[in-house]
Amino acid sequence: MKSKSKKITLPIIVEKDEDGFYVVECPLLKSCYTQGETLDEALKNIHEVIEMCLEEESEDELAEIANIKEFSFHTVAVEV
Repeated sequence: MKSKSKKITLPIIVEKDEDGFYVVECPLLKSCYTQGETLDEALKNIHEVIEMCLEEESEDELAEIANIKEFSFHTVAVEV
């Protein structure tokens, strides 16, 4: 069992797909994504999925994730 709990802040990415569902992902955790019919539902779901994903991480991995001080999201334009 993990030692005492503490809160960490994680980035998430939200996009609305062609069917109108909100797809949410936490890019710092492998295979950590979900969806919802509404934004509120998707955010509730990602919170639960993040908790499950964090249970799979080692203490060292959790410490590394918790120590990230800045995370930024950028876009680039490319010709296709």
